[in-house]
Amino acid sequence: MDRIFTALLQDGREILLPQLVRIFPACLATGYVPVSWHQVKVVFIPKSSRSSHNGPSDFRPISLTSFLLKTMERLVDRFLKDEILVLQPLHPIQHAYQAGKSVETALHQLVVRAEKTLYQQEIAIGVFLDIEGAFGNTSYDSMCPAFTRHGVDQTIIRWIRATLEGRYKSLHFTHIKAKRIFEETFYCKWYCTCNESQN
Repeated sequence: MDRIFTALLQDGREILLPQLVRIFPACLATGYVPVSWHQVKVVFIPKSSRSSHNGPSDFRPISLTSFLLKTMERLVDRFLKDEILVLQPLHPIQHAYQAGKSVETALHQLVVRAEKTLYQQEIAIGVFLDIEGAFGNTSYDSMCPAFTRHGVDQTIIRWIRATLEGRYKSLHFTHIKAKRIFEETFYCKWYCTCNESQN
């Protein structure tokens, strides 16, 4: 990664701020993302809720990215929330990416509707879908038109796409057992894939 951390940004702001004021707009205008900002360091932390740590699902992956990239992402995010979504808000029953809304508010809304149905002696039908990896598996080709429909400038869309497309991950294990488990899992998947392609 770029080896820049929050204390450096805080303590050196007098020197760094004039540079960042030039770098951030230039990156945005050109759609350029420095190579070091693309690197994501993934650290696997044992889940405290698990009694044993014998499989990949017993560890939580934490993605560490560049502080400069995070800063720029927050600036773009603030612009989207304060400018774009004010003019074209998200759907009122969407509970993600909206202040004051969460999983809890979504569940509360569902419970209120169900209780109202029971109180009125009506019938309610519920359909529940769990789309695994919904955010992680959303294609960039579907994101960009959605941004355009919301009135986001193409310059910002190009920069967002550049930040997402160029990322590469390096795995780091702080727990020796996690390293062994993931090595075995990846080897098994690689071995099975190779055998399937040969048959």
